[in-house]
Order: sequence, then structure tokens, then C-alpha cells
Amino acid sequence: MSTDTHWKLAARAERMNPSIIREILKVTEKPGIISFAGGLPSPKTFPITAFAKACADVLAKDGQAALQYAASEGFPALREFVANELSKQSATAGVPWAIDPAQVLITTGSQQALDLIAKILIDKDSRVLVETPTYLGALQAFTPMEPAFVSVASDDEGVIVEDLKGKAKGARFLYVLPNYQNPTGRSMSEARRATLSQAAREAGLPIVEDNPYGDLWFDTPPPAPLTARNPEGGIYMGSFSKTLAPGLRLGFLVAPKALYPKLLQAKQAADLHTPSFNQRLVAEVLKDGFIDRHVPTIRALYKSQCEAMLAALSRELADTGIQWNQPTGGMFLWLKLPAHMNAIDLLPKAVERNVAFVPGAAFYADNAANNTLRLSFVTASVEQINVGVAALASVLKEHL
Repeated sequence: MSTDTHWKLAARAERMNPSIIREILKVTEKPGIISFAGGLPSPKTFPITAFAKACADVLAKDGQAALQYAASEGFPALREFVANELSKQSATAGVPWAIDPAQVLITTGSQQALDLIAKILIDKDSRVLVETPTYLGALQAFTPMEPAFVSVASDDEGVIVEDLKGKAKGARFLYVLPNYQNPTGRSMSEARRATLSQAAREAGLPIVEDNPYGDLWFDTPPPAPLTARNPEGGIYMGSFSKTLAPGLRLGFLVAPKALYPKLLQAKQAADLHTPSFNQRLVAEVLKDGFIDRHVPTIRALYKSQCEAMLAALSRELADTGIQWNQPTGGMFLWLKLPAHMNAIDLLPKAVERNVAFVPGAAFYADNAANNTLRLSFVTASVEQINVGVAALASVLKEHL
């Protein structure tokens, strides 16, 4: 005897949507496509030899523990590395920040950190402030909790503080990416950080600071983190995906001690702990100052590719009215087209000419600007950048 089974989705599931970036990446698998779409680090930067040695060393030293269940907080040596490295960087930037390793939670990628934060801080209709535009992955992580997103006006340095002041009352937190932001590539100046931090403190507004790209500066490191200026009023997020390898899915957060237990409980409910072998592997690679030798090679590569893309844009799109920024680090730059142009409509035409990008509309919580697009410069060679930008320019100029 057979019966029909009827699945009823939770209301939050109805709010989940596919990532437009992931869908576009499927298109870029077509042979011959030059992709400026993905936010993927260059595989040329992956330290494969170092990982091969670390794998053998970890298994030889304590293979049984590396392959066993582990503490939800994370591998102690890795938590200590995070605390020490952030404290050192912040002190160098002129804002001392003493971090206890007990405040560090190792997560399965920084995307999981966003999910944990959403679970413990957002109720239905909670007001959550975001930049304009903001990171699509954060919007996806927060959306199932049914917040009321509030976009804060932003300029080339990020959040405009005067607009923030008028929207801060009653908000659960402000989510912000101060360094080489995804999607725009913009960075926040020291003056803006100081003003923003002070305004948030006066308003009692917590800040969730996402910093996956902060180590990817080209010439000058960025100013000290927002969280360093008010540690009890912020959660800081970071990642090993952009400096080592994204396939390991290793991120972290630093939280006030009062908030940490609830984040830990959410972590335990989600996956018990981040893979212990991966954590030990990264800790082994990072010892003896490896990161200080490795990251400069990434910076040099990305700087040269960014310069190549900026030169190609200047060559191909001069005097068209199309605008773009000049990032000082990170992986992305941002194009603004004339108001009548729609980047979503132009994407299929670009793919026909074997080049792909991400329409900017996906990165807005509301009132999307359809005449914007994001370009990533880190996975294409200089030759591919020149060819791809020329192809993209031909499409854009046809529709000016």
C-alpha cells in the first residue's frame, strides 16, 4: 500500500535563494570563457609543497588525535596564532588590542561565522544595518532569520557616518567590511574608522567586522580594525581561505567573552567542530613565520593583475562615461555604467563573447543599482585580462 508524502517547508526555507555568483560560475565552466566573475583566490598562490610536508608531519606526530573528534572551540595552537597575529597587527597599526585565545572560535570557513552570528543575534524583523552595496554571502546567511535589512548610505570609503547615526537606534548590529570590500574593493580610511567607531559606541550599536581580504594589501597595510577600538562592542571575523587555501574551509571569529558561549553553543549544534585534521595542518604550516614569507608573494601577484586590469579599462573604455575605482588591495574592482544600462541584461551578451562578470545588483539589500558590476582580477592572467576586458568593452560600448 502506498501513500503520498507531503513535505512542508519551514518559512525560513522559503526565504533561501541560490547564490547568483554560484550560478554564474556554472556558466564560466564553458570552454574558452575568461571569467572575472568568481571571488576565487588564484590557485597559483596555494602552498602545495608546504601542505604536503605538513600532512606527513601531522600524521607522524599525532595522527590519531588529528583524525579524532576534537574540542568545539578549535585547536589551541591555531587559536593562539590568531590571537597573537591580530594583536601584533593591531599594535603595529597604532591601536593596541589584547586578545585572549579563549575569545577565538575556529569556524568552518568565515561563512559559518556569519551563520552562527545570525542564529544568536537576529530575530524575525530585527533591524540589521549593512553597507551599500554589501557582501552577498552575508545577506544569504542572515536572510533565513528574517531580519529587516537597512542599507546605510556609503561612498568610496564605505559607511557614511551621518546616515548611520539616523538609522542606528534599535538595530541589532552593523555588518561591515572595512578592507578591500567585496564587492567594491573599496577601503575605509583611518579617519572614517575612528569616526564610525565613536558613533557606534555612542549609539550602543554593535559592529560585526568581516575581514577576509585585509592581508592582501598592495603597498601599505590597512588601518587597525574597528573591533580593536571597541573590543566589547564588536565581533571580528577572518579567514585562511585567501592567504592559504579555500578548500580547507577554515575561518575564525573573535568575540567578547560575554557573547562567546552562545556562539560556541551554536557551533556545537551546527557541526560539533571544524575538521581537526585541517586545523592541525594549517597550524603546522603557519609555524616558524611561514605566513610572513608567503603572503607577500600573493600581494605582488594580485597587484600586477590589478594594474593590468586598470590599464586595460583605461585603454578600452576611455571617454565612455563608465567609471571604476582603483583598489589598493584585495581581489575586486567595481564598475558603474551610465544609468540607462542594466548589467544583468548585458551578462548573456558578454558570455557570448567569452567573458563573464557579476552584475552588481546582487549585492544590494534593497534599491539595487542595476548599472553596476563587479570584476575580479586575481584568477586571470595578464593576457586573459587584456583579451577579456577588450571583449567586455565591446559589449558595453555597443549599449552606451
